[in-house]
Amino acid sequence: MIKSKFIVIEGLEGSGKTSACIYIKKILEEYNIKNIILVRQPGSTPIAEKIRKIIKTFHTEDIIKETELLLIYAARMQLVEKIIKPALKRGDWVISDRHYLSSLAYQGGGLGINKNIINQIQHLLLGDFFPDLTLYLDVKPEIGLKRILKRGALDRIENRSLLFFNKTRNMYLKNIKFNKKIIKINANLNIRNVTINIKQQLLRWLKKQFI
Repeated sequence: MIKSKFIVIEGLEGSGKTSACIYIKKILEEYNIKNIILVRQPGSTPIAEKIRKIIKTFHTEDIIKETELLLIYAARMQLVEKIIKPALKRGDWVISDRHYLSSLAYQGGGLGINKNIINQIQHLLLGDFFPDLTLYLDVKPEIGLKRILKRGALDRIENRSLLFFNKTRNMYLKNIKFNKKIIKINANLNIRNVTINIKQQLLRWLKKQFI
């Protein structure tokens, strides 16, 4: 039996992260990995969900970019300390919709906050707590936004410009380039091909865990 692992799914809006999290849980269960927790960032604790609402909702007062970053980390800390770390300690697996890479991409790339500031906050609050595996679902912003428009009204983050999402995607691509724990999946394809690729990559990674 493989010891507990922390798996993160990353990507822009419309990349299929939520579906991927559910699909990966199903694959792991087929390989007799039963104790699996799904979480999302920001969110998944009562306090973190309240912070999520603040981040996602439109306000008469603008949320400055540094405030957004700190709110994200407040929610992340609450989730990591209250749910993720205790679960891993129990031997459970955790699959998270977003983590640290999102902060680098959205607040760093999209909003232009210096990467060193984000790294300093990450180190100060979470130290070397990083995922065992990250699957980055790469989608072109125009394709992702077209998908989410079908869901209905856009929230505060989804409503940002195409330029913002292009900057965010570019930062994702820059940061995954030399990280061996991050696997890139082409999420521009139809859902069938995306899920096939996810399964192939996940099983390849799982095989290495057994060796």
